[in-house]
Amino acid sequence: MPPSPIDLKQERGAIKKKWTGRLPVALLFPNVYELAMSNLGLQQVYAMVNGADDMVCERVFLPPGPAVPLSVESGRPLADFPVILCALSFEHDYLNLLRLLRWGNIAPLSDQRAPLLGPGEPLVIGGGVATFINPEPLAPFIDLFWVGEAEAGFMELLAPLAKAWTRGMPERSEFLAAAALAGPGRYVPSLYDFCYGADGTLAEIKGGMADLPLPVTKVIAPPGSPVAHSTLLTPNTEFSDLYLAELGRGCSRGCRFCAAGFVYRPPRLWEPEAIIQALAEKDQHCQRVGLLGMEMAHPEDLAAVASHLTDHGCALSFSSLRADALSPELLELLAASKLKTAAIAPDGASERLRRVINKGLTSADLITAARSLVAAGVVNLKLYFMIGLPTETEDDLTELLELVAMIKEEIDVIGRKRGRLTAITVSLNSFVPKAWTPFQYVPFAGVRVLKKRLKLIRQGIKELANVRLKVDRPDTAFFQAVLARGDRRLAPALLAMAEGKRNWRQVMADFDLDPLTFAGPRGEDEQLPWQVIAHHIKPGYLWQEYQRGLAEKKTMACEPAICKRCGVC
Repeated sequence: MPPSPIDLKQERGAIKKKWTGRLPVALLFPNVYELAMSNLGLQQVYAMVNGADDMVCERVFLPPGPAVPLSVESGRPLADFPVILCALSFEHDYLNLLRLLRWGNIAPLSDQRAPLLGPGEPLVIGGGVATFINPEPLAPFIDLFWVGEAEAGFMELLAPLAKAWTRGMPERSEFLAAAALAGPGRYVPSLYDFCYGADGTLAEIKGGMADLPLPVTKVIAPPGSPVAHSTLLTPNTEFSDLYLAELGRGCSRGCRFCAAGFVYRPPRLWEPEAIIQALAEKDQHCQRVGLLGMEMAHPEDLAAVASHLTDHGCALSFSSLRADALSPELLELLAASKLKTAAIAPDGASERLRRVINKGLTSADLITAARSLVAAGVVNLKLYFMIGLPTETEDDLTELLELVAMIKEEIDVIGRKRGRLTAITVSLNSFVPKAWTPFQYVPFAGVRVLKKRLKLIRQGIKELANVRLKVDRPDTAFFQAVLARGDRRLAPALLAMAEGKRNWRQVMADFDLDPLTFAGPRGEDEQLPWQVIAHHIKPGYLWQEYQRGLAEKKTMACEPAICKRCGVC
């Protein structure tokens, strides 16, 4: 067997087990190794499955070009594994998943796989946040979706397969029927029928078996679960040798565009003591720490964790910071970490739009945060904005330019005193409406509109020295919007896209699919395909939040102990 192109000697924490007497499980991340190894959920599942003595779990990633996908640990082809776990966090990885199955000589469509489970005819299980926001675009390709968090019983799903492996695997339909009825968190899409009306809207979802759950309940980690943290470290990743630990899951803020703030309800913040315990498990030689969820953490908790890291000589890294959560302790740690790059996310272009999206940040908050970060030593400041939000006008974009100019003016004062100005990168992403958010009813703004708004901002940014603009492609965002609120009718087109190189719009036209069927507006009483999953948000709540957004009304942050607004608690 050809050796793996990834050097395991550079990894710390990789697990190699003998296959004899064990169920082989492929953990497939449909993107490149360098990106995948920064995914904490992937590392969690890898450690959990390998923790079972009767299973062996090996990782498979997207190769650089069309080739048989090989596992990292032993270089075995994907078809050697009777069980494939697919970790899906982003819609744009859907096509990569289908390519990997094809390159691995595995039938992409679940109904084309043989009745008897085994090598070459694997059980394909989908998981990850993208699949419990909206699993439907991938429904025809996946045998079973694990709906929720792996700590909440996922190993109980695999256990019968491991027991059966040495004496002969069960039939696919037999196992799937039993699994679907065995408890929450198990969605077998082939057992459900989606009926559409003449107007193209969903008329009914029907279960094909008695007692089949409808909707399927998401599962979450039980109280007291350990804080997720890195179990694998490698220099060959997006964040080289960075030890990651999470501060919590979900977000109490309730930004109306953000799916994580709704599908992870109730928001769970880990206690500082539990986070510090997770940090204590890191390799003593690893002094770079990344904290996930800093936007949701309480300032006093961040201060306690920051003090611990400072006392132990650790340097801090993070993706972005909540502009109103910069405590003196955190700023001191940032300075001690000699952190040169930091990001804050205004998201909305104007203060008015930040009320629409329930962001809760003023221009003064953002300017103060930028000034504090630069004073702590940051020389590269990133500002994340979205364009195409509901009710957005050119006046909002003008205010964006004014805000950037004000931030630049404030931080340049600090830069001149120290002899080095801070560079600003303005990152503009097109807003993509997501399922299970108040903005799931909003149409995608449209490629022409977004290009026009990008042109306006480009012209304004040109007038600001030492400010760089980074943008996404509106057409790419349009395709993401189709996938984000799509359904299983997309499957034939997705398979054709994975097999060829034609433009996604051309392929959809070949199958008589209108992108606006999926990316257009949705009605208040319309049944939505992702409602096959239950997140326990009470009927009407998301529409009410959408209306509050249009009225620029603030919704207070979640307080699970006392708040009953959305119905989850």
